[in-house]
Amino acid sequence: MASLSRVDQLTNSLYELQASTADIEASVIVSVDGLMIASALPSDATEDRVAAMSAAMLSLGERIATELGRGTLEQVYVKGDQGYVILMGVGEEAVLTVLARGRAKLGLVFLEMGRAVERLTRLL
Repeated sequence: MASLSRVDQLTNSLYELQASTADIEASVIVSVDGLMIASALPSDATEDRVAAMSAAMLSLGERIATELGRGTLEQVYVKGDQGYVILMGVGEEAVLTVLARGRAKLGLVFLEMGRAVERLTRLL
């Protein structure tokens, strides 16, 4: 059996993350310049749009944290009436973006995302 490509390994890690808690509906890994690396999005999501917005949010979050003296950025999250968008850096060159349900247990989502970031960092 042939070994999986790096993209396949990253995608599998995203599906493992989503399987870790029912509160995570979708996830992607994008480069800091907004290019899609791996995706586990629903079919109605536009990958390019999600990638560009994720990179922009991470960049803005990092700038805000630095300029307002909050230290190194750990995560960015946006709460809407339909749920959450949560971003965490993966090394220096990528970001993990997760879409979580509105009733999500955020502590568990953050824990599972942190574990996924460790795995993803090794793969990148």
